[in-house]
Amino acid sequence: MHGLMVFYLGHPMWVWLAVGALLLAAEVATGSGYLLWPAASAVVVGLFTLTGLDLGLPGELALFAVLTLVSTFLARRYLPPKRLQPGPDINDRAASLIGREGQATNDFSLGHGRVLVDGAEWIAEVDGDAQPAAGQTVQVVGVLGGARLKVRPA
Repeated sequence: MHGLMVFYLGHPMWVWLAVGALLLAAEVATGSGYLLWPAASAVVVGLFTLTGLDLGLPGELALFAVLTLVSTFLARRYLPPKRLQPGPDINDRAASLIGREGQATNDFSLGHGRVLVDGAEWIAEVDGDAQPAAGQTVQVVGVLGGARLKVRPA
């Protein structure tokens, strides 16, 4: 007999747990969501082998297939799909400043200057014709490419 078959006959639970672990590792590596339920099914079959009921390899494969189909169907049917929430990226610091108030750190000249918002200094362009003076309160109304803010006097 082949070595794997000998090991399976003596320890079917460990073989099924290994299959489940491999499927789970592949799921973690891909993040697809398709291998989670077969991995869980393999673990359940492995635990089922501990009950002492001997289904043999064909029976265990059939149980694995049925559990995989049922768990995948139920998960797709009753678990909500993962959807991206609308709104700004929480990791985009500049975009999270929109609507916040800050202070001009110098007089604006030709629509350009610097502002202090939430403890950080930013390059800014003014929205409109007003030229904020140093110390004047401004409100962030947009983000212009990279680390430049669009502001208007508050």
